[in-house]
Amino acid sequence: MQVNTLILGAGAAGMMAAAHAGPSTLVVDHARAPGEKIRISGGGRCNFTNLYAEPANFICANPHFMKSALSRYTQWDFIDLVNAHGIAWHEKTLGQLFCDDSAKQIIAMLRAEMERAGAQLWLQTTVGEITHDGAFRVSLMREGRETRITARNLVLATGGKSIPKMGATGLAYQIAAQFGLPLVTPRPGLVPLTFGETFKPLAGVALHSRAQGQGPAFEEATLFTHRGLSGPAILQASSYWQEGESITLDLSPQTSLFDLLKSARQTAGRRALTTVLSQHLPARVVAYLGEDLPKTNLADLSDARLADIAQRLHHWQLTPTGSEGYRTAEVTLGGIDTDALNSATMEAKALPGLYAIGEAVDVTGWLGGYNFQWAWSSGWAAGTAIAKAAHHLA
Repeated sequence: MQVNTLILGAGAAGMMAAAHAGPSTLVVDHARAPGEKIRISGGGRCNFTNLYAEPANFICANPHFMKSALSRYTQWDFIDLVNAHGIAWHEKTLGQLFCDDSAKQIIAMLRAEMERAGAQLWLQTTVGEITHDGAFRVSLMREGRETRITARNLVLATGGKSIPKMGATGLAYQIAAQFGLPLVTPRPGLVPLTFGETFKPLAGVALHSRAQGQGPAFEEATLFTHRGLSGPAILQASSYWQEGESITLDLSPQTSLFDLLKSARQTAGRRALTTVLSQHLPARVVAYLGEDLPKTNLADLSDARLADIAQRLHHWQLTPTGSEGYRTAEVTLGGIDTDALNSATMEAKALPGLYAIGEAVDVTGWLGGYNFQWAWSSGWAAGTAIAKAAHHLA
């Protein structure tokens, strides 16, 4: 069977590319249904983009690589597509956009766009041997039968290693390596951090905080778990964290604890330090930290002592033992090295016709719809480049 374009992966990026790649496009996936990560995202409502998406919200060894695709297919372009399909949506927080009803509407929209473009979709299909001799020759197993596909273009859209229970594998990395494309070492991103049993007494406690690894600080919720720390602030900071490094937690990012304690000392100096702190921070957190706090009344503490206590609570340094890994990671950091790709088309520089898009590439967005926007933008970039090349050949 001969096609112009074979797309491996029927996720967000793969379906988006298929909707724009032109006729004679085949999308294959080993799953029973397309867009499984879309379906489960955002609590089933799909955080499909972010109003504030821009290159600064993405992590990549080359911070300029994503600028072309993101600027040519923006969040506003995808919102227009969502609106054209009559999908109601709302902004939740921090520019995050969700479907009012169901993530399945986004999948249905992409399926409709693929059908309009004439793309075929084969599910429960596994990829076998791939060779290249001017064209890509791919062995596919479907319904117990082998089908050999010849394709002018091959698009790697199989994602990263995150959430293996959804069927995630490192297939894109294997194929990239086969054709000489280098990798930036993959690792889990947007993932809870582990601390052994350190925070077991605090499991279930959440508070508004500011967390920072070796990158930007993120001010959102932090959740203490039986194994460590989670919540949006921690997930964000985890993408900038490496084994052996520490993170810094500000337990009161919007209120100066020094000012709070100093004021309380004037009006209620006989009250215990921990009593006053418990009125502002979760009592279990204060009790947990109590062993390291002075067991005395506020009136007995000098300005310098209060400043030291406040400093420790605003800059609590913690060293994780590790992370929860790909099992719970929302994304994969690293992937196919962008130095090997054309930023405008997502095509491999050394092998025309080979494309890599979405999470398979070393581009990782922040939490909050950014990774979906990269899927839309990179998928669009590859799809439109393929369609343009096919038009010139016609």
